[in-house]
Amino acid sequence: MSTRVGPEGPVPTLAFVESPVQLLNTLEWAHHRPPEALTVVVLPPADPMTRGQLRRMAELARDAGHRVRWEEARGGTGPLRTVRGLAPLLRGAPRVVVGDPFSRYVHLLLTLTRAPELVVVDDGTATMEFVGQLAAGERLVRWHRHGGRPGPRDLAFAPVTATARRRLLPGPGRTVEVFSALPLAAVPEGVRTTANEFGWTRSRFGPPRLSEGADLVGTSLVETGVVDPVRYAAAVRSLARAHGATRYFAHRRERPEKLHALAAATGLEIRRPDLPLELIARRGPIGRTVLSFPSTVVHTLPLALAGTGARVAVCDIDPEWLTAGASPRARGFLAGVTDTAREVHRLRSVCAG
Repeated sequence: MSTRVGPEGPVPTLAFVESPVQLLNTLEWAHHRPPEALTVVVLPPADPMTRGQLRRMAELARDAGHRVRWEEARGGTGPLRTVRGLAPLLRGAPRVVVGDPFSRYVHLLLTLTRAPELVVVDDGTATMEFVGQLAAGERLVRWHRHGGRPGPRDLAFAPVTATARRRLLPGPGRTVEVFSALPLAAVPEGVRTTANEFGWTRSRFGPPRLSEGADLVGTSLVETGVVDPVRYAAAVRSLARAHGATRYFAHRRERPEKLHALAAATGLEIRRPDLPLELIARRGPIGRTVLSFPSTVVHTLPLALAGTGARVAVCDIDPEWLTAGASPRARGFLAGVTDTAREVHRLRSVCAG
């Protein structure tokens, strides 16, 4: 579909992002297409690490020629003010790109648009769960909360979520695309899928210098209540010792006290990246071996590092590491992340213990 033209020129595509990874994948989507007017609307959370990475990614988006609109959309009158300000743009946009189809904020914004094209870009491994739930007609709920009862806020927001879910399916005069680096087993009928091969990342950064030894990628599975913190620390210590890892790239949601404890127990140098790891790895230096627990990077780093000589290895989550409060879906979902990465990217498996 051609770009819509209004009285003041081309009407921009709107992209709504809440995390650095979503913004990175929006840039990858734009790079994959013919040049067009794109306005990226950043809806930052309160977390300072996420906000910092979003600001750095926003600079890269501007450097790539896109307009960036930063909206303080949370707390107080923020949501109402933001929705009122975005409504005219939403009504005129020829296409809308979203990074988090589970977000209540995105659900609310989707009720205001009649864009003939909707695009979902990766928000990590959650994309796999989203597509599966959409295909099965299930309620949209993040995998680590799967199986829990809807809370009062979920029930109050249910009509909005139901409308948004309908918008995320193809219909008369509306196409839906999923732009993803992940293997998607079940895709709803009529939804178009496009492979994200990280062409923008590889053209913009690197190739990196490879350092000897291994680097270890952190995960926020402890923070989300899925993995026991003591078990996690023991696994990190075991992997570092067995593979000669010297650096630990922290997930932006990992708590400082947890990272201090890991550094003291393992001797690892803790790095808190200011950009998504795919970009950090391409800038280098990066270890010849990159060790990771189940996470998005076991699918994205092999693409970002293609042709560099760096290898990604994956460590499964032992079921004994899971907390008593972990979702019943957690074990199968995490195993699926690593199994598909081994199948698609031929990743080596490593064990902690």
